[in-house]
Amino acid sequence: MTTKQRAYLKSLAMTMTPILQLGKGGLTPQNTAAVEEALAARELIKISVLQNCMEDPKEMAQVLSERTHSQVVQVIGKKIVLYREGKDDKKKIVLPGK
Repeated sequence: MTTKQRAYLKSLAMTMTPILQLGKGGLTPQNTAAVEEALAARELIKISVLQNCMEDPKEMAQVLSERTHSQVVQVIGKKIVLYREGKDDKKKIVLPGK
């Protein structure tokens, strides 16, 4: 992913509201499955890490991206933004420079 593409995804994510919340349970198989489904439906998702979660959001983002084969766009504070390109028939986001 180029810096231009990452910047474009960040700008899209700015207006999004988080669709998932990760709490003190951390990363469970259910959370990972929910992220997987959300990425399949939306391509770009924002996740909120609640205050009571003891895990580091950056580490959680890395683990989630590995498990779901997605890319970490950014982690700011307790917000994680992930992106995974959709299948050809379901593409919603066209990245610049492609």
